[in-house]
Amino acid sequence: MKERFVGSLIGQCLGDALGFVVEGYPAAECRDYVEDYLRAGRAGALGRAPFAFGQYTDDSQLARELLQSFVARGRFEPADYARRLAAIFAEGRIVGRGRTTEAAALRLAAGVAWQEAGTPAPNAGNGSAMRAGPVGLMFHDDEAALARAAHDQGRMTHADPRCSAGAVAIAGAVARALRGEVPTPAELADLAGRYDASVAAEIGRLDEWLGLAPAQAAPGIARAGLQPGFSDLWDGISPFVTSSVVWSLYAFLRSPADYWETVCTAIEVGGDVDTTAAMAGAIGGAYNGLAAVPEEPARRLTDRGSWGYEELSDLARKAWALKADASASRN
Repeated sequence: MKERFVGSLIGQCLGDALGFVVEGYPAAECRDYVEDYLRAGRAGALGRAPFAFGQYTDDSQLARELLQSFVARGRFEPADYARRLAAIFAEGRIVGRGRTTEAAALRLAAGVAWQEAGTPAPNAGNGSAMRAGPVGLMFHDDEAALARAAHDQGRMTHADPRCSAGAVAIAGAVARALRGEVPTPAELADLAGRYDASVAAEIGRLDEWLGLAPAQAAPGIARAGLQPGFSDLWDGISPFVTSSVVWSLYAFLRSPADYWETVCTAIEVGGDVDTTAAMAGAIGGAYNGLAAVPEEPARRLTDRGSWGYEELSDLARKAWALKADASASRN
């Protein structure tokens, strides 16, 4: 299980870095990037100015900070994570900041309590779901605690219950993948339904979407949870929590035993692809382990010269040891 911990964190960061190259690009350009670079064995040939390839974004920076908090405190302590989240924004260390998350982080930095800092509905971006992977690692054996932790780490920036539902679904998928299970849409819908019925309903529809190829499934999933007639102007999957979470789950469930294909699927339809590839990559990495994550591009991971492959791997192994020690002490 230790290498699945590492696989999940490295898998998230690599998916993020690969998607960052074409984040926000339309579907046609993302499809060309996947075919001409990722599936052609040329991953890492492109970066995104001013960054060289390997830079990951806020999706994985904030997941990393959450795992650091677990390791430093020996448990999930929301106030500690809130301080870390506030600091990375206040100190200008964040890459690709989301506006909702940034606004909440600045409130946290100004002294607002973590329970009160989250932006209320109808703001329902994927900022809380994108960083929920570590919750699945640390609470893979306690579903009730997993749901509470995913909700609490999320609501300090996103108070809309749809965001909590998305975060719980991603954490739950990582937890099951870590245990060597392929989660079913029904299981994940049940988890998400603890916080929002609409997100749960869209996750439950994955059974029908999984029978469609990505190009066929993407238009329907991109509209998942949106009001009829609403246009978000994104070509591909937008940062809306429902569609981006459902697409990330679709990408994994289409090819659970193939990390690389999972990430390619997450990216090829365009839109907020650093985030969808980060979430799908966290699940695929947990299920398949570190050995399934391509080593050459993974070893180029960086956060502006720090927190690269070795540091991230060491952090994940420390988290595994903490969890293993806690489990042994209960038995």
